[in-house]
Amino acid sequence: MLDIRPNSKTNQFRRARVELLNTLIAEVLAQKASCSIIDIGGTLDFWRTWKDEIDWSRVSVTCANLNPSHLDEGQETALAKRITADACDLNGIKDNAFDIAFSNSVIEHVGSWRNMVAMANEVRRVAPKYLLQTPYFWFPIEPHARTPFIHWLPQSWTYRLVMTRTNGYWPRQDNVSGAVAVVQSAQLVDFRQMQALFPDADVKRERFLGLTKSLIAVRH
Repeated sequence: MLDIRPNSKTNQFRRARVELLNTLIAEVLAQKASCSIIDIGGTLDFWRTWKDEIDWSRVSVTCANLNPSHLDEGQETALAKRITADACDLNGIKDNAFDIAFSNSVIEHVGSWRNMVAMANEVRRVAPKYLLQTPYFWFPIEPHARTPFIHWLPQSWTYRLVMTRTNGYWPRQDNVSGAVAVVQSAQLVDFRQMQALFPDADVKRERFLGLTKSLIAVRH
């Protein structure tokens, strides 16, 4: 059975992303003694899940998240530290302050295209290397709603579906305002949009059964 749980070590997609991240880490460590990573919109739980895949003697991680409750349900650990910061405006972080910027399934949650551009600019600014993943619009199953084709429907239909039942991580809403907010909480992008957001990156396709499931922008 395919494991797509976000914090499972047998999630093959996330494992592949960590392996790709390790190639960037190796590039940094080939040039200097240590590697600093900023995980934009990330959680400490992610790094606890993959702690055995990282050389923590030479790597440090800072998780930057606007909502402290999203950072972690537990306590800060020695593996990574956390700061409260807006992915679209990393105020106070200097250009190339980190060696690698990393972001996993975040940019689709920042809202409008203008906000996506702002976040992409920050990712590109704070580190010379980066790896950013986001779900692909044309994959038939919406990853947050866990429902086929729902993201291809007009919003006037989708919010009504959310008012009738729970859809994956989208809880049922009993009013229009809540339903629209849930539907707008994730805005998926296609390949050309990803290239426009990250023109200096190699945009890779993460595939499942031959279909593109996610897009990954990598700058070496």
